[in-house]
Amino acid sequence: MNTPTHCPGFESFKKLESFKCKCPKCSKENEIFSDEFNKNRKCSGCGEYIDFTKCSLVQG
Repeated sequence: MNTPTHCPGFESFKKLESFKCKCPKCSKENEIFSDEFNKNRKCSGCGEYIDFTKCSLVQG
C-alpha cells in the first residue's frame, strides 16, 4: 500500500500564484490567488467588493 506524500487534490493547486493589489477605493493591500480572479471578493479594509481588473498590482 502506498502512502501519499501530500493531500488529495494537491495537483490542482500546485500551479497557483498569489498576487497582492491595492483596493481602488481605500488602497488597502489585498491578496488574491490566480484561481480567484473570477470570484467576488470583499476588501479586508473597507468591505467593498473589489474589481481586480481595476486595482494596482503591488510588487512583492
